[in-house]
Amino acid sequence: MAEPVAQRSRKRRLDAERSRGAVLDAAITVLGRQTDASIEDIAAAAGVVRQTVYAHFPSRTALLAAVVDHLTAETASVLGALDLTTPPPGEALRRWLEASWAIVKRYPVLLSPIIADAAPPADKHDLHQPVTTRLSELVRRGRQAGVFEARYSEDWMISATIALGHAAGRQVTAGRMGPDEAGAAYRDSVLRLVLSQPLTKEG
Repeated sequence: MAEPVAQRSRKRRLDAERSRGAVLDAAITVLGRQTDASIEDIAAAAGVVRQTVYAHFPSRTALLAAVVDHLTAETASVLGALDLTTPPPGEALRRWLEASWAIVKRYPVLLSPIIADAAPPADKHDLHQPVTTRLSELVRRGRQAGVFEARYSEDWMISATIALGHAAGRQVTAGRMGPDEAGAAYRDSVLRLVLSQPLTKEG
């Protein structure tokens, strides 16, 4: 008996979604190892032909934009799941820093300049939004509690945290530090800058 049209259509959609997901996952992995990887390299890693990649993403720019969107959503999901309200502000900040760096370790492509270049200048703020939204709330709570330095503004603390994260990333991509060493330096540097007193076991 012939397969119903609606069932065939649903199967084609599911196949297309799986194929697109495979290409996107391959791009994240391959570009994390080699930023100048070709579409052919990505297609081979995904187990598809070059034409399939272009069927989902009409250009390299479109593929990079999809990578940015995917990783931004992943970052928002991970950081959004953190409990930053129950622990004392200092311990909550430590958790946030370690979780954000864990995402970088999981997706080395985030350290690549191609990710920053993939977003138009007007979208740079949106690119950091999943990071800065909850960080802003935490910084505000820490300052109100007197745990974070009152001498520094909220905006400065957030900007410094983001800048130190980028600095740690550049050390890794330049081969001057390993990911674990850079992550520890990032965490400890932010804590020293932000906390009014050294972090204790109680936070």
